[in-house]
Amino acid sequence: CIFMLPTLLNMKKSALLLTTIFLLTICCKLQAQTNDAQMEAWKAYMTPGDVHKMMAKDVGKWKAEVTSWMSPDAPPSKSTAECMDKMILGGRYLHQTFTGNFMGQPFEGIGTVGYDNAKKMFVSSWVDNFGTGMMYMEGPWDEATKSITFKGKCVDPMTGNDMECRQVIKFIDDKNQMMEMYMTQAGKEMKTMEIKFTKQ
Repeated sequence: CIFMLPTLLNMKKSALLLTTIFLLTICCKLQAQTNDAQMEAWKAYMTPGDVHKMMAKDVGKWKAEVTSWMSPDAPPSKSTAECMDKMILGGRYLHQTFTGNFMGQPFEGIGTVGYDNAKKMFVSSWVDNFGTGMMYMEGPWDEATKSITFKGKCVDPMTGNDMECRQVIKFIDDKNQMMEMYMTQAGKEMKTMEIKFTKQ
């Protein structure tokens, strides 16, 4: 028995080595499958699709007729503006440059609209020279009404707190769109802006 001890120890070492190699082989295969799945997911996430092609139809110059309300009981103010749309970053995002006048002052705004392939949602960001913050919203496509309803938050300058905002964009046809903006203050939603877009 004493003479067999080294042999038994060697057998145990060999079995342990084979088990380790087997487990490492399985781990490597699982890691390779995980990496392949991750690469496929990332490829699907980054590749522009049919929705992005639909967004590209907006490329060009648009005339904007703006109606805005400062409060529910105040008369609306009207103005005109122009919006230039172009696709950026390989057709992944619609970049919008908005210029006009608001409350008697020059107005400039920059918007970015995208479609997140992973979330299956439209995403939107907006900045302008009438503030120092950024508005971010997300929303789904409604095929029945040909519209996107974005929801998000923006800052109330009076309090410095976030307030709920909602934006509805209706795609009437290839040359006409309607945008409606709503803000919620003190628990009440109010329509603050309406813009009629006409492609030039």
